[in-house]
Amino acid sequence: MTPEETRKALEHIARLGGAILFGVADLSDVEDVSGEVRLTGLTTGISFGYRLSDIVLDGIVDHPTRTYQYHYRQVNILLDQIGLRMSGHIQETGCRAFPVPSSQVVDWDRFTGHISHRAVGRLAGLGWIGRNNLLVSPDYGSRVRYASVLTDLALPYDRPIEWGCGTCRECISACPGGAIGESLAQFDLQKCIETMDRIKKPANIGSRICGLCVKACSGKGQG
Repeated sequence: MTPEETRKALEHIARLGGAILFGVADLSDVEDVSGEVRLTGLTTGISFGYRLSDIVLDGIVDHPTRTYQYHYRQVNILLDQIGLRMSGHIQETGCRAFPVPSSQVVDWDRFTGHISHRAVGRLAGLGWIGRNNLLVSPDYGSRVRYASVLTDLALPYDRPIEWGCGTCRECISACPGGAIGESLAQFDLQKCIETMDRIKKPANIGSRICGLCVKACSGKGQG
């Protein structure tokens, strides 16, 4: 198979699994951040995303709901399954592949995983990193969860797109902890973490999730 045909086959696997977004990134200049899995040589990143339920997100008012927690977990499981299937297909071609877990924290101090799914998605042309520090899709805003597969398989790359939040500031007013500023550089990760720890308590949720800026960023109004 040609690289173009292989890419189409992998996209087919992703979309059959429920992904609505698919892109391929050049990760040659991305730092290897994990101490558990050596990512050296895996310079192709496949990014894919699943759209979150609007109804579930619209049910969030001032703190995450149990329904959102369940939905969040199930979407993560689905994304991991897609990654596993794509990785299996890649390995059958004789190349290496690592399905990056959709929501595994490797560094708790920085609250990061093996690699940033947002960074891979941005380099794969699926969106830009918005004021809310999330990947913003031109069509779906931040209402998408992502996962990645890293590989040494040669595939056609996509190109990053320009930052496009424009005059939209819905996420700033939606954040209950004041963690979001006028620019990405002003995003306060510590405030975000503290807010998640605080607002999950009313619903007795153990997960460190929020959903308020995700809900606010629907993709409408950007430009």
